[in-house]
Amino acid sequence: AGQRRGHVAGLYYHENNLVSGSLEGLIEHLVPTVAYYPDRTYIFTFLLSSRLFIHPYELMSKVCHLCVDQQRLTDPQARVRKIAPKILQLLTEWTETFPYDFRDERMMKSLKELTHRLSTGDELYRKAVQQMTQTLIRKLTTLSQYEEALAKINSSVTDRLTVLKTKPQSIQRDILTICSDPFTLAQQLTHIELERLSYIGPEEFVQAFVQKDPLDNDKRCFSDHKKASNLEAYVEWFNRLSYLVATEICMPVKKKHRARVIEFFIDVARECFNIGNFNSLMAIITGMNMSPVSRLKKTWGKVKTAKFDILEHQMDPSSNFYNYRTALRGATQRSITAHSSREKIVIPFFSLLIKDIYFLNEGCANRLPNGHVNLEKFWELAKQVMEFMTWKKVECPFDRDRKILQYLLTAPVFSEDALYLASYESEGPENNMEKDRWKSLRCV
Repeated sequence: AGQRRGHVAGLYYHENNLVSGSLEGLIEHLVPTVAYYPDRTYIFTFLLSSRLFIHPYELMSKVCHLCVDQQRLTDPQARVRKIAPKILQLLTEWTETFPYDFRDERMMKSLKELTHRLSTGDELYRKAVQQMTQTLIRKLTTLSQYEEALAKINSSVTDRLTVLKTKPQSIQRDILTICSDPFTLAQQLTHIELERLSYIGPEEFVQAFVQKDPLDNDKRCFSDHKKASNLEAYVEWFNRLSYLVATEICMPVKKKHRARVIEFFIDVARECFNIGNFNSLMAIITGMNMSPVSRLKKTWGKVKTAKFDILEHQMDPSSNFYNYRTALRGATQRSITAHSSREKIVIPFFSLLIKDIYFLNEGCANRLPNGHVNLEKFWELAKQVMEFMTWKKVECPFDRDRKILQYLLTAPVFSEDALYLASYESEGPENNMEKDRWKSLRCV
């Protein structure tokens, strides 16, 4: 658990490792003293996981209070020399790693008040504070611009989305007219994935699961303080890609064309696997396994499916996705020793990552019988999120193709009903249940 601090009540060590503590003791352990600065891993772990028990604003208030006390305990000269830079370093790590916390105006106010105290009468600290604040504001501005861009994309898709009752005789555009090279399409999908990943804040993995204060059922929900929804936007992207794949397969009138689209997406999925883009790979497989697509027996009869079988085997959910987890470990290993950005890419199958993190959150939220917070569980959660943080920082090495990106993000997709309708138009209903469904869909 890193550097040992002087005696703090309510902390429990085992073999010199901090394993649990009272919430108050752990907060005190976060605050630097003249002779002590908390371990970086501890700072990240505690700032991430503690929000299961305390709102970041309340934590910030306590930290500010303890910092001010520290300043009072030290003579003015020593304060300027020793305490101020350490407190400033802690605040810098907080604002750099969890910038979205500071969308809360109260957080920003506390930050300004404390940094004002630190920098009074000292030019050096004033410049450092200014730099920290500017970096934070830049990050928050970029986030706002990204959210506006997403909203724009979503509204343009809604405007253009028409649920087609009958299949169009001629399709103006489909994926093959936009991009016929599977490698290029896989690269453009990787662009979208890495951009969307890069905006997900680590705290979103905890805040997504915080419903209420575990100690007080009547206390307000934390979720009303959630200041970013990039995690949800990313899950929506996965769903969109699955529906886009299904739409592209169900749309063509001719069986031969449909088979060609299926084979194209199998090749795209294989390229995604080679790149390390497991999220797009799984979205494509999900789209191809949707009932309106999988029921097209005559179309699939024209497809060479050996490559698809291999990909499905890689992403097989049995034994808790054993095959995928092995492939992910291989990609992670490759990224650690990589010399190029191309080899550094690891884009996890996101829904499964969220599921894993959900269970880690559950473990963290349960206090020990003595009321202590279980720091060992905090470490497990932080380790998983830190790994994700490494993956999301990778710069996409591929050239952007605006036309393809635009199509992937904004091309209208069929709803589930429209997919079934298009599927029945391509290959008629095979049993009474399908016939009834087709009739009811045509009457809508």
